This record gives sequence, C-alpha cells and structure tokens, in this order.
Amino acid sequence: MAEELLINVTPMECRVALIENGTVNELFVERTVKRGLVGNIYKGKVVRVLPGMQAAFVDIGLSRTAFLHINDMVWSRSQPTPNVFELLHPGQMLTVQVMKDMLGTKGARLSTDLSIPSRYLVLMPYGNHIGVSQRIESEEERDRLRSMIERIQTEHSLPGSVIVRTAAEGVDEAAIAQDMCYLSKLWEYIQRKQKEVATPELIFEELPLPQRIVRDLASDETAKIYVDSREIHAKLNEFVLEFVPTIENRLIHYPGEKPLFDLYNVEEDIQKALQTRVALKSGGYLMIDQTEAMTTIDVNTGSYVGGRSLEDTVFKTNMEATQVIARQLRLRNLGGIIIIDFIDMQELEHRQEVMRQFERMLERDHAKTKITQVSELGLVEMTRKRTRESLEHLLCESCPTCQGRGYVKTAETVCYEIFREILRYARAFDSKSGFTVVAHPAVIDRLLTAEAPAVADLEHFISRVIKFQVENLYTQEQYDIILS
Repeated sequence: MAEELLINVTPMECRVALIENGTVNELFVERTVKRGLVGNIYKGKVVRVLPGMQAAFVDIGLSRTAFLHINDMVWSRSQPTPNVFELLHPGQMLTVQVMKDMLGTKGARLSTDLSIPSRYLVLMPYGNHIGVSQRIESEEERDRLRSMIERIQTEHSLPGSVIVRTAAEGVDEAAIAQDMCYLSKLWEYIQRKQKEVATPELIFEELPLPQRIVRDLASDETAKIYVDSREIHAKLNEFVLEFVPTIENRLIHYPGEKPLFDLYNVEEDIQKALQTRVALKSGGYLMIDQTEAMTTIDVNTGSYVGGRSLEDTVFKTNMEATQVIARQLRLRNLGGIIIIDFIDMQELEHRQEVMRQFERMLERDHAKTKITQVSELGLVEMTRKRTRESLEHLLCESCPTCQGRGYVKTAETVCYEIFREILRYARAFDSKSGFTVVAHPAVIDRLLTAEAPAVADLEHFISRVIKFQVENLYTQEQYDIILS
C-alpha cells in the first residue's frame, strides 16, 4: 500500500497527515503552546497516596497533578502485588514518564517503568528481556534480531530490556548497533539529570512532531515525505541522515503556492471528521457520537437499496462500513470503549465475514485495538488505546449555549420556567411592584403571542404587571426576572 506523509508547518502549529492510496487515514496536530507530553520524562514529587485505589498523585511541575497506579510501577512481578504504601510515601521524589496526555479534566497518566524509543528499538532500562514486534511474522527474522540484540548487549554491557520495533525488519547489524549506542548515551544522560534535579521538572523531552513521525511512521511503504517549511525540512534532513538514511531521497521540500493540505483535500477531510454523520458511497451512512464515557457508531442503510434482497443490502452496507469505521477511528483518533451497531444480519456467514473484514481493516491501525464478537444485542464492542486527545477534543470545545449536551430547551419550555419563577418571586416579595422579564427574542416573542393568555392569567393571579424586554445577547435558555 503506497503511503505519503504530509508535514504542514506554521509558527502556531505543526500538522502531519498520513495518506494511504490517496486517502487521509491519520492526522497528528501539535500546537506550539501546547505540545504533547507522552514520552516526556520528569522528576516528580508524590503529593498524595491513595491506598484504596493503589495509586498516587504526583507533582511533575504541570498545572494538574499526574496519576500513577501501582500496575505502572517497577516492582518484582514474581512477588504478590504490594501495598502502594510499601513503594510510595508523600514527599518522595521519583523519576516518571508520561504514558497518556492530560485528557479533559484528567491529569497525565504516569509510569516508573521508563521506555526510551529510537528508530529500530525501545530501551526499557529496568527490565531484563528481549522482545520482538508481533508485526514481524517471520520466525527466522525474529530469531536473527533476537540473537543480534543479545550479542550487542553483551559486547557493550548495556542494561535493561530491549524491544525490537517493526522498522527493524531486514535491517543490518551495524544500523541496529548504532541505534543501541544512541539509546545507551541517552540513558546515561537521563541518569545524570536524575541526580542533578531536586524539584519537580522535566528531565527529558520527546522529539518534536516532525522528527517523531519520521522515526515512528516512515517505512519501506512510505513513498514520499513532503514538508512545506524550508527550516523544518533542513532539520528533518539532518535527523534522517543520522537515524534513517535509507529514506533520505524520499524527503522532499514542497515550495508550491497552493497549500500542501489543500492539494490532497486534507482540510476538507478534517472538517468532515468533526461531523456526526459520515456518508457511505453506497448511500448508507454512519452516525458517530463521542462522549466522555464511550464512543458509539451506528450503521444505517440510508438510501441504499441496491442489493438483490434486504439481507444482501444489509450485508453490503455493513461490509462497506467496516472500511469507513476503521478509517474514522484512526482519523478522529477515537479511543477508549467503542460500541458499533452494525445493521442486523440474519445469516451467520454474513456476520462472520463482516467481523473478519473489520479485523483486517484494523490491522493497519498503529494504536492497539481489542475487538469482541457480536453480542446478543448485535453490538460489536471494542477498545482502542488512547494516548492523546481525539481530533474533536483537540480542535473543538463544548458549545457554550448547550454546555456540550447537543440540544437546548425549547422556547416553550423556557416560558414555563419563567412562569414558575415569577410565582416564586411573587410569594417571596410582598411589594406590589411588577416584574420585567429579560430573555432571548424567541422566548419574548412566544410570551407575547402563543403564551399571551397565560401571561394575562398570571398577572391577574399575582395582581402585578409583567413587562418584557428583549436581550439579543442571551441564549435561548437564559433569562432574568427583575423587580420593576
């Protein structure tokens, strides 16, 4: 599958789009004033230990304290799980790494089991094993890489566990040894900083987005890497020459007048990725609803009636939906619990084929996914590892009018709330002065037309005059009742 990486750089932010066969499948955004934290290593101070949760809050010098669970700490796994008080106490200083960015109101998620990545390897200084990426399927290649790592570690007396990344497949020993040497020097630097730093602060910062993307995503399948900034292209060229020389001729500076993202319709795809409804080519559509608890995806046939029978129409719609859902999960960076409601299929073979295809579509996802079979209610439950904010949370905020609910009270409902509030005021204040209602134009209009008889009855009941005042700046749910 042909891949291209588009790197768009402005002073405010850097954006990277992963294009597969001409289609945008993943998008990464890093803003200058709000860089991601995942991979950063900090010296932290334990603020509070939570024995009931087997966890602790740790100050790492950010606006919110971070969260550290005992399962993410280094301790002998051959022993029973210790009590968190045996490992941590308030005021204790420790070195931690960010596993998940701050999401919504939650602080960053931490680990004391550090992992330091390079192009081909990941060094875990506190471990004692060698692992190989499951995406390297050849047993012969896995054995070659494993024995190579053992030999290099022995020669250079390097500590810890080493995980061999997918990019190492077919790479010669000299390149792997160079990577190992880089990781060794980096670990020595981190250890030195650990001793020097005495307060909560950053020890090691992960690479900027362009270098990180080239390190993690560029592969033999990557045909071109376009960069629209001359400065960043020069920096990437230095990085590539040192760490990934095999892709040097694929790194291209794009000087065109037409914006790079416009050239590949990325901007249009970003706007579509923020919509709830996603059209299918057949005429069907998806409804994607993202909440804090989970994401739900509903598949509908819509206007598609092209099958030979209802079952055939449903099957074809579901098959098309598997491809689009897999792409939308990556493009929107949806994580956590995801519930998919495929259209009900009567034939077992059709259900099995839809599931097989969905699993195949998820194979190219860089995030870890776990999928279940169809439940008794016909729902597919899955999880997708979340390490950064979704596209919607990154680019949008809750609507100030509806407070993120997605709906507002009708003018009729607000009118009835106003009537009840006026009755409370009338009982609370003995004065004979009337009331002035200040509200949105739609609410005032309804009070003066459809609700006029009710207003007259209320005035008679409380023996006071009710006046009205339009406030164009109010939302439909806002109103004030003022003593005249």
